[in-house]
Parts: sequence; structure tokens; C-alpha cells
Amino acid sequence: MLDVRRLRILQHLAAYGTVAATAEALHLTPPAVSQHLAALQREAGMPVVEKHGRTLRLTAAGELLVAHAEIILAELAAAESGLASLQSGRRGVVRITAFASAARALVAPLWQRLADADGDAGADARADATPALSLRLSVQEPGEALDELRKRSTDLALVHSYTVLPRSFPAACEQAVLMEEPVLLALHAHQAAALGLAAGQPADLSRTAQLPWLTPGPETSCYEMIQRACGAAGFVPDIRTRSSDFAVLTALVAAGAGAALIPRMALPDTTGPVSLHPLVHPVSRTIFTVCRAGTGKHPDLRRVLDLLHDPAKAPGHATALRS
Repeated sequence: MLDVRRLRILQHLAAYGTVAATAEALHLTPPAVSQHLAALQREAGMPVVEKHGRTLRLTAAGELLVAHAEIILAELAAAESGLASLQSGRRGVVRITAFASAARALVAPLWQRLADADGDAGADARADATPALSLRLSVQEPGEALDELRKRSTDLALVHSYTVLPRSFPAACEQAVLMEEPVLLALHAHQAAALGLAAGQPADLSRTAQLPWLTPGPETSCYEMIQRACGAAGFVPDIRTRSSDFAVLTALVAAGAGAALIPRMALPDTTGPVSLHPLVHPVSRTIFTVCRAGTGKHPDLRRVLDLLHDPAKAPGHATALRS
């Protein structure tokens, strides 16, 4: 009979790639991990891993077991979530990994709303000695956030994809669309006027081919989105500045340094003499919440997801973006 604990170790090995990293993640020693893998191979009746240079990789049998392990571990997580729901008033920690603009526009207001709710509970909460729900936030690009989720280093990932740059999700995860927002062309007001564009008027991206461009760094998916959008418009952008801080890019646009494509949520509160334009051939960004299968029923994580997804309860900025 297969041991679920050993299936969990194999699943971690698939996520972390090495015995040493798997051992560290599971608070085991490398020899203990190796012993469990050897025992799992005996239970399976065939090799589940094989040497590949100095590392191990899954065999076909190992990949099959990991696929089933994801389902089994998801069901166990759902059972644990159900038990937690029966423990009335239990509060804990929810770890969130989000990209920068979502951290600013979605998680920060969520944090405040939870704090306000706990404050409103006041004396009742103190009388029950119930600890408040606590959030832990890590700011990462979507790819890294999903990797954190796969490695069980976070509970909830806020990630995005673009219409010109779809995103795949790890197996055994639950994802839901939180919102969609347009990608806007940002120009200095004088540049917009020179192109005959009134504020808010849809812009043909091909008309910006001769302008200098301001983009995030090439390590970001937004950079790839800009490359694809400009490529579809028939040109390669002449990139003069790279910064993954959209507030910096917006300030540079306001200074007349060039054009930028910026998702609406990433815009700072004050943009100065910046003219914003939807695209004639629209590009949009979809925001997803992603958690491991089965964990979304945990009362703490469910509370966070409900606050994010319910327009009546969601942070004000998110509600505005839906309109």
C-alpha cells in the first residue's frame, strides 16, 4: 500500500527539484528523504526517480504518482479545511503572494478592512480570546508567485495574464477571475496632441512607432506583453528606459521622456500632464486568485477570498476598477 507521507515527499521533490531542497522544505534530513523515496519505490514495485547527472528526475511511474498525489493531497487539504470550519472562531495566518500593483491596490485595502473588522469586534473578540486573522505578504512577479504556491510557501497567489500573453496554472490549483482591466497607452499631453489624440480617445499603437519607449524590465511579463503588442502593431519599440516601478514610468511620461503601456491598476494616484488612451486593438489584463486545490474551503482563506471577490465587500479600489 502506498504511504501518503511518501507521496507528499515525492510531490515536494517534483516541486523543489533536489533532495536537499525537499529535505529543507519538509524539515527532514536528506538521508531521510532518500530513505522514504527508496521505500516508495519498493511500494510502487518500480523506480519512481532516476539519476540525471547530479540530480534526480521523475520516471514515468513517478510522474503518474505525483499526478495522483496532487489529487490526494488536495482532498486531505479539503478535509483539514472542513475540520477547521468546525472549530468555531478559529483564526490564523493567510500568506499572500502578489505582484506589486495588486499588493498596493488590493491587498493593502484588504489589510485595512480586516483590521477595521477586528477593531469593530472589540470587546467581544477580547472576551472570547480569539486571535485576529493575520496576513503575511510577499511581493513577487506572477511566475514566482505560482512557484511559491506550488512549493506550498504561500496560501494565495494573486497573478495576472494578458490577452496577448496567456498564463498556464500549476496542476491541482483552483483559480478564479478577480477582475479585468485595460492596458492604457500613456503619453505626455503634448505628444498626444501632436498625434491628434484627445484625452481618453482610443489610440492606434502603430502611430507611436517613432516615439521613445519606457518599459518594465525584461524579467517581467509586462515587458513581454509590450513587445507582443508593439510587434502586432508592426514595430519594435525603441526602449530608452527600463523600470519595473510603474510610478517611475508614469513620472517619466509626465516629463516627456517617452510612451508607455500601463495597466490601469498600476497607475499612481496622481499622473500629472499624462494623457491616457485605450487601444484601438485592446489589450487587457486579467487578475486571478489562485490557491491549492482543497484549501479554498479553509475558513481563514475563504474569508480573504470572499472579501476580494465580493464587490460589496472588496477594497474600494477593486470595486472602482470593475466599473
